[in-house]
Amino acid sequence: MRKTSPFLIASLVLAVCLMLSAVIGSVSIDLTSFFTIIGSVLSGQTVPLTLQPLVTILFSLRFPRTVLIALTGAALAGSGAAYQGLFRNPLADPYLIGVASGAGLGAVMAMTISWPQQISSMLFIPLASFAGALITVWTAYFLAKSGNSLPSTNLILAGVAVSSFATALTSYLMLYSNRELHRALAWLMGGASMSGWDPVTAMLPYTVIGLGILLTCGYALNVLQFGEEQAQQLGMDVKRIRLLVIFAATLTAAAAVSFSGIIGFVGLIVPHLIRMLWGSDYRKLIPLSILGGAAFLLAADIIARRIAAPQEVPVGIITALTGAPFFLFVLRRSRRQNVW
Repeated sequence: MRKTSPFLIASLVLAVCLMLSAVIGSVSIDLTSFFTIIGSVLSGQTVPLTLQPLVTILFSLRFPRTVLIALTGAALAGSGAAYQGLFRNPLADPYLIGVASGAGLGAVMAMTISWPQQISSMLFIPLASFAGALITVWTAYFLAKSGNSLPSTNLILAGVAVSSFATALTSYLMLYSNRELHRALAWLMGGASMSGWDPVTAMLPYTVIGLGILLTCGYALNVLQFGEEQAQQLGMDVKRIRLLVIFAATLTAAAAVSFSGIIGFVGLIVPHLIRMLWGSDYRKLIPLSILGGAAFLLAADIIARRIAAPQEVPVGIITALTGAPFFLFVLRRSRRQNVW
């Protein structure tokens, strides 16, 4: 009997998580009603009158949130897998070179300005967050560059320094902006704070472009695992590949953070689990991480909605509670094996 395709398994898990995310919430929707509504809409028939209120809930609230969370998980896990391959380190994640701290600084700066609520929520805060993430990563890149070379160690150290500086500025702004303190804390803990299809529409192009580029870099990341010198001897333009991966992974992660806040550990946990289950071939690892990241964050979001119902826990807390022990497990395992 042939082994079941990992892509089929990941796709089925994602499909289940998508369905559960749509039906679970403050107003629960039973599966019979769910499939009746979906079948009626797809076939062009009129939805039964008794189910009309659920149509609004599904298509105006649940589906946009579900898609946004899935895109965020896919973006974080896909970029995390790419960073782990680029730096040849299983502990690397999308926030390694300052994406999260820069996005947080941009968002908090936007919150301190008295913009109209609609403008600040749907336009200015995500744009400021996105700009902050890109500026932070560019600064780390500029500081790490040595002549025409870009040593990975320099980039990581520069990212740590820039992240610390951005985090300090964020803390200062929050300390003297009591009016927006609660809002800033909620955003920094992560979650789908914006409703409707507008955030999905705004985030989708960046995510598709970034992940699309990363999917084409699987073979190059495989070669880089033998070392940069070996990759150059095989004819690979290591500098170009490194810049391409950094650009695509940063673009993707920045888009995710801009619209969903800072959600940690997704880019660390998912690629490592995929690697343990199905190997380190980045031609498979990156697409499987994209599927697995979407499923993982959807599952975490479902738990966040139900664990303290009717109140909602920020999904970043759930991923942190899961990710911190897993991080220690990965650290101990990598030290024991002393291999990458």
